[in-house]
Amino acid sequence: MNYPAGLSASQMEQKARDALEKLSQARAAVAEQIFGQDEVVEEALAAILSGGHALFVGAPGLAKTRLVDTLGKVLGLDAARVQFTPDLMPSDILGSEVLEEGAGGKRAFRFIKGPIFAQLLMADEINRASPRTQSALLQAMQEYHVSIAGARFDLPRPFHVLATQNPLEQEGTYPLPEAQLDRFLLQIDVDYPDRAAEKRILIETTGAARKEPRAVLDADDLMEIQDLVRLMPVGESVVDCILDIVRAARPGEGPEELTKNISWGPGPRASQALMLATRARALLRGRLAPSKADVLALAAPVLKHRMALNYAARADGDTVSAAIDRLLQRFA
Repeated sequence: MNYPAGLSASQMEQKARDALEKLSQARAAVAEQIFGQDEVVEEALAAILSGGHALFVGAPGLAKTRLVDTLGKVLGLDAARVQFTPDLMPSDILGSEVLEEGAGGKRAFRFIKGPIFAQLLMADEINRASPRTQSALLQAMQEYHVSIAGARFDLPRPFHVLATQNPLEQEGTYPLPEAQLDRFLLQIDVDYPDRAAEKRILIETTGAARKEPRAVLDADDLMEIQDLVRLMPVGESVVDCILDIVRAARPGEGPEELTKNISWGPGPRASQALMLATRARALLRGRLAPSKADVLALAAPVLKHRMALNYAARADGDTVSAAIDRLLQRFA
């Protein structure tokens, strides 16, 4: 492991132990608010610890908004939320210039920042906004700054977008293009909770008192942990496993019986995302190096929005998730 200048191995080990303790507390704090979605919470935290963005896909009423609000408070981040609608304009997200008149009668433009200038932004139902508005947000996600009237305005650090999509109703929506989907580190599917979790939801969320999330980290703590994630060693076997899985999902490279139904597959950004996410998952589970199990656990969230099936496969009722499952069975 390469240590930052001025830090010894023992100091780095202490930082790692501190990070493990804080992350354990953070997960416990989130678990006090979100019931029955442990895997979703873990994947969301992995995306944030990796420095990336996440796309939540699930039916309404599954606590996606509550999860983002809870993560913002637990991680000590300045959070904002935008409800995407077809009439939403880029300026509604980025901000706009207004003409003001000073005391001496002199007029000048002043930039008023939009909700994107938050450390954690929830883009609710992102596919309901027009492609122009989607592009404005997704460009900022990639570049970490916005340009207004030729002037550059840097976004705060850390900066993360957690977007949601409703997979049930597609009327009046604008599906995200593949190149824009690729900018999300993970696609996180949110399913219904089991009976025990739903019973706990009924009991603990319908009373008069409501327990507020408690802050465990702050922005500086989070960025230190993000730096630690990038410093974690990755074994050669894990690196090879990542490459084998990603490359096997590409037409012409993977086994014919698996890729014959794939129209296009994941690029190198998928390998980068899987490398970072597996490190973050290992840290969340109290380990300082990822394993093959981490790769297999996060391969589907990394791949499912970065590949597509051809028409024949879709006509036969095949799905991307099923194709990924068949692929991963070869590496289990």
